Amino acid sequence: MRVYGQSLDTAKPADADALRGRFLAGRPMTHAFERRTGSGEVAHVINLPDVIAGQSRDEWLARFGNLSQLELAFDEQDKILWCSWNISGRPIFTLRLGREIRTLQRGVQQLIRDQPTGADTPIRYIVWSSKFPGVYSLGGDLQLFVELIRKRDREQLLEYATTCVDIVHLNSVSCEAPLITVALVRGDALGGGFEAALSSNLVIAERSAKFGLPEILFNLFPGMGAYSLIARRIGAAHAERMILSGRIYGAEELYELGLVDVLADDGKGDEAVYEYIDQFGRRHSAHRAIYNIRRHVNPVTYDELLGVTRAWVETALALDESDLRRMERLARAQDRRIAALGRNG
Repeated sequence: MRVYGQSLDTAKPADADALRGRFLAGRPMTHAFERRTGSGEVAHVINLPDVIAGQSRDEWLARFGNLSQLELAFDEQDKILWCSWNISGRPIFTLRLGREIRTLQRGVQQLIRDQPTGADTPIRYIVWSSKFPGVYSLGGDLQLFVELIRKRDREQLLEYATTCVDIVHLNSVSCEAPLITVALVRGDALGGGFEAALSSNLVIAERSAKFGLPEILFNLFPGMGAYSLIARRIGAAHAERMILSGRIYGAEELYELGLVDVLADDGKGDEAVYEYIDQFGRRHSAHRAIYNIRRHVNPVTYDELLGVTRAWVETALALDESDLRRMERLARAQDRRIAALGRNG
């Protein structure tokens, strides 16, 4: 595991195999191996113990509503809330998934606000990942975009875009709570999937992960935070180059650029999260302070994100039929890739 700008030699065990064994034996790693077994009912989708952070499981679920496209697991020892999207069909950000993520974020936000003064923070980390093998997220719902653009439905396009901006901003500000948000990227993170990962305080990527912003291919731009988030971390020139090129980047390349913070070997992403926490968990307050300072020095405000996404809506509505056909071709190409991954998985 490589960590951008930091040393992992401190207190590193001599026996790496023993370290991995401790992860598997001593940590609640079930989130990495479970698959949905029910028909979308909450009890089948959410994997939580009976008591979480001093509250009953039912009290937690009451905060979050009916989360049919998210799977949760809670690590009481390290106070990690693992959140994985697990949707049927194309692994994209549907409007429903976006709403569920926002509901979860607001539930966590309120949970922490409700803690008594001086109480320990019930959650120190939120880790976002995907259950779909080989894909973090392919981004926005292209088929929905085509449908809404052809119908000239500005209101629904703006609702979708605003929902995405809501979750990107809440994630970037750690739900306005004393916790750290982590993106664990395995596989492809494209378009809105890349934006979602960038909004986390910490980006951990397995070496085979791929990142890209393909919107330029159909005469559009990524409108849910890419420019703002990339520009704040590595500069506006890099942001424009990445957006206008439409090219795919490997995890190692983005690590060298500073957009990926931790590189993990393939299949070792979960271990990398725990290894990072083992190495730096005692400095949680300092790391959280650094992320807060980052936001103060180079803030990405909600108003900025909303202004950009409104420009995205207007640009989308101006696309012509040839642009929409390109968008449809990309959606079909995504379907073929998903089918191939399913056959190989």
